[in-house]
Amino acid sequence: MTKIFTSALSLLVLVSALAANPVEAETLKVGDAAPSFTAKTHEGKDFDLKSRSGKWTVLYFYPKANTPGCTTQACAFRDNIKKVRSQGAEVFGISTDNVKDQAAFHDEHHLNFDLLADSDAKVSNLYGTKMWGIKMSQRWTFVINPQLKIGAIEKDVDPVMDADRVAKTIEELKKL
Repeated sequence: MTKIFTSALSLLVLVSALAANPVEAETLKVGDAAPSFTAKTHEGKDFDLKSRSGKWTVLYFYPKANTPGCTTQACAFRDNIKKVRSQGAEVFGISTDNVKDQAAFHDEHHLNFDLLADSDAKVSNLYGTKMWGIKMSQRWTFVINPQLKIGAIEKDVDPVMDADRVAKTIEELKKL
């Protein structure tokens, strides 16, 4: 009986570790081409990353609309959008929520940038942000340059500070 318990406990520890540390299909790095994708905005309109060619793009992934950290991050981008736009960039928030949930989140918090619905988690998989075993994304932020290459990746995102950090990052990248 002890051997069965030990085996079950080991399996539980392994599953927990995998859930906490997702397996990435492909690890993206700075300088890589940003994976191309299409998605629906919170308004149900088509968004194609290719349309952002020639422009700075901030793509921030978040776990779930209307949860505390995600609301804090979205509102921080809303409140600091002028800093990001002064760098010639536009912000797009993306999660595995559907269009209806994204629209409700956008409206409730009076957001001033588009939210993208990744309800099938394809974009989260492309960018390596999908949590293993569940249809939810990690909180990562990508800065994509006008050539549609990844200029910066932030995996240890502070929801309060992300917008300010992104503006400063773009300013620094433009100097290179």
